[in-house]
Amino acid sequence: MTLKDLKPTLVWSIFDEITKVPRPSKKEEKIRQWLLEFAAKHNLEVKTDEIGNVVMRKPATPGHEDAPTLIMQAHMDMVCEASDKTFDFDNNPITTIIEGDWVKANETTLGADNGIGMAGALAALVDDTLVHGPLEALFTVDEETGLTGANNLGDGMITGSILLNLDSEDDAEIFVGCAGGVDTTCIFKYNNAEVPANYHYFKINIEKGQGGHSGCDIHLGRANANKLLARFLWGISQKMEMVLAEIGGGNLRNAIPRDAFAVFGVPIADKEDVRVAMNHFIADVENEYKDIEPTLTITLESADNPATRIDSVTADCLIGALYSAPHGVISMSRELEGLVETSTNLAAVKMMPKNEILVTTSQRSSVDSRKWDIARQVEALFALAGATVTHGDGYPGWAPNMKSPIMEIARDAYAELYQITPAIKAIHAGLECGLFLEKYPHLDMVSFGPTLQGVHSPSERMYIPAVERFWGQLTLILKKVADLKK
Repeated sequence: MTLKDLKPTLVWSIFDEITKVPRPSKKEEKIRQWLLEFAAKHNLEVKTDEIGNVVMRKPATPGHEDAPTLIMQAHMDMVCEASDKTFDFDNNPITTIIEGDWVKANETTLGADNGIGMAGALAALVDDTLVHGPLEALFTVDEETGLTGANNLGDGMITGSILLNLDSEDDAEIFVGCAGGVDTTCIFKYNNAEVPANYHYFKINIEKGQGGHSGCDIHLGRANANKLLARFLWGISQKMEMVLAEIGGGNLRNAIPRDAFAVFGVPIADKEDVRVAMNHFIADVENEYKDIEPTLTITLESADNPATRIDSVTADCLIGALYSAPHGVISMSRELEGLVETSTNLAAVKMMPKNEILVTTSQRSSVDSRKWDIARQVEALFALAGATVTHGDGYPGWAPNMKSPIMEIARDAYAELYQITPAIKAIHAGLECGLFLEKYPHLDMVSFGPTLQGVHSPSERMYIPAVERFWGQLTLILKKVADLKK
């Protein structure tokens, strides 16, 4: 069985095509060209803006020309994470696998975030059996690494008054609010130091953690590979002389880091103590994360002597900062039960050219002042450690409107079809809706989508029965909006 054999056929066939088009964040040229060719093939009006966003338009079904214009919105890019670090996301298609009721990829992210949203919007544009008012479909660039497309949406790209964001990940749930966020980056400058004689060198590898989305999964208590690495290195540094030659971990600001490594050295006389410490460390981690991290592995092996090392002052400051840096849930919402209010993610550590070490973190909160409070706490910590700290522009949250007409329509559509009243929620992840609302304050918006699990990691998978319900809800919303008057 292939994706094209699944129901609804049109949605799955389009999604199958999308998986074959490379679309890393900030490298959307191929998927943009595919979208333009799709529009030409189906005689859809299409335009792009300077940043690379794409909008398609379709006139109303005859008799529904006076209905409000409805915008379906999804983002083009996908998070690129693979178990095999040699996988070429710039050129290779995603290989999909059907396992029972789930679709996944072969050891990579699937890209259902947000490929399934794109597929749903495109299917609605080309299915001539549907009843709808005037339609627009907006496909934005670089949602995953900077919300660049939404933040720079060209004037006049959208004209509708109702927006359906198709980028949520839970069936039977409708989202009417999201957290705002900001990135905090920290740069350590180091000097190359001589490698001391009579030292033994090790390489520690922390691999195959669950990882996941730093918003949606931050409350699950999964291991952060950078934090575990810093914990072990700091512990060793307190017991014996230690030098650090290499360090790295994590990849994307919005993914909980699954992997990390370091090359370090200790006096030869202490090497067996390091192995003993590692055995204790592994036992502690296995006990702390039992049932949470079934595939996490920690290994220690001897390494060749490096040519140089990081100077000791910088190494000590870096390790201490990483060990003490906050990560995870900072506070829970007092307004919506079960909603994470504020969190921070120690996302990535990378050795860069010009003797720099870049530490990337991200902070989220549904309360703007709390977002900046935790961002500045991270700033203060790393500044004390000697790093140069900067904040990104950030993005706004989306305050819930519990009197939203489209919320009621979306809720009623799902309940009518499936005899279940969907939950109305806010999400701790960032959505583009807050940025759209800044530019178009009249928009009435909701976000929904089928069930996805393990997004932003090679464990990403999509629940097949939920895709059919997602399509049913979307098409009934279109019909209900078509019966409204402007």
